[in-house]
Amino acid sequence: MESAEDPEFCSMIDRLREEIENDTGEVPAAFGELAGTDDPEELHQVLTAPGQPLWAREIAAFKLGLAGDPRAFEALVLLLNHRDAERCVTAAHALVRLGDPRTARAAAALATNELRVAYALLPVRLLAQLRAPESVPALITVLRRRLPADDPHWRVGLACVEGLGTLGDPRARTALESALPHPRLGRAAEESLARLGSDSVSGG
Repeated sequence: MESAEDPEFCSMIDRLREEIENDTGEVPAAFGELAGTDDPEELHQVLTAPGQPLWAREIAAFKLGLAGDPRAFEALVLLLNHRDAERCVTAAHALVRLGDPRTARAAAALATNELRVAYALLPVRLLAQLRAPESVPALITVLRRRLPADDPHWRVGLACVEGLGTLGDPRARTALESALPHPRLGRAAEESLARLGSDSVSGG
């Protein structure tokens, strides 16, 4: 495991240390011990033991994810849908490196859950990065829901547009064309359509 050399790990540790200091005024010794260990059994115990603080579970899940340990999967998926966007970023980073075949299905379920749309940005971006069979259908579904001009979650729609352009799948053409008139999504939709082929843009 090379978590200590991972920039996202270093960013996570700095963030968590600041959170703990703001909450309690003092960082416990267990924080440094957990951040420094690479023992998968010790890390897994943190995930399963009752009463562990969120920061401990996040560190343990991240480290196990980078090590390719599938026992991190459920904890990382929960963090991917957390209300704190920075935790979502950390979880997505670890999930990509975990390489668990269940990840794309879980990300698609989170992204398309309209009750959790406020937290769908990172699952959407993760789907584009994974390039899995679930990616394009899920992104199309979410994008179509974001097309009303007054939709407050337009940033999620924008991530869908950009992701579909990255994936370059022609199945996205109709949904992207529908986004062309949108005041916030139109330019990105035009760019993504151009990535599908020079004849993809119509009426934009």
